Amino acid sequence: MKNSILILTSVFVLSFISCKDTDTKNTALNTSEITASKNTIPANFPVMTFTEISYDFGTINEGDIVEHKFTFTNTGTSPLVIISAKGSCGCTVSKWPKEPVSPGATAELLVTFNSNGKPNMQTKQVTITANTQNGTETLKIKAMVTPKTKVNTSGTPISK
Repeated sequence: MKNSILILTSVFVLSFISCKDTDTKNTALNTSEITASKNTIPANFPVMTFTEISYDFGTINEGDIVEHKFTFTNTGTSPLVIISAKGSCGCTVSKWPKEPVSPGATAELLVTFNSNGKPNMQTKQVTITANTQNGTETLKIKAMVTPKTKVNTSGTPISK
């Protein structure tokens, strides 16, 4: 009886250890396969190459609506498709090409900034979602917004 229990326990322990070892080997194998496949990703992604990635509007007055066109070239080997371009706040609006941009072609992305209610130094981002390898690209704009002046009941200007 003791021998039967000892044999069954030994078989159980051995099968538990061997299964665990196999799982570890399988995990290591799967990890190395994934790493190898990441290293062999074909370089056929589109690439957005901008002439500039940030723009300074300088000093503007509160309430001004300013625009800037960011020019980019698809330096990749497949067509570039822009899915969206969203500003970091509602005061920043973007317009981008809705059609695919062919490899080697140049296009523009228009960024509009509404400074109404945004006094002092403003820094905003536009995040572009596209079929590039990273999936997103970021542009930055900034402006020093001179606050509006209010007039009190006596007609004297007062700062906001």
